[in-house]
Amino acid sequence: MKTKEIRQLGAEEITARIYETRKQIVENRFQQATAKLTNVAAIRQARKTLARLLTIQTEQSKANTK
Repeated sequence: MKTKEIRQLGAEEITARIYETRKQIVENRFQQATAKLTNVAAIRQARKTLARLLTIQTEQSKANTK
């Protein structure tokens, strides 16, 4: 998910996406541990997406408090 797409989302949608992404990371780790994960880059991509989501969520919350 790109940064522009994330910025267009509402606060509730970002929170939902954060939850989904964290769940996906956990599932990917379990699949990697059991040698069922075929795309090992998926973990890294999910972590980067999570970082983008959290960063934009923080930016929006700081903008609302000013």
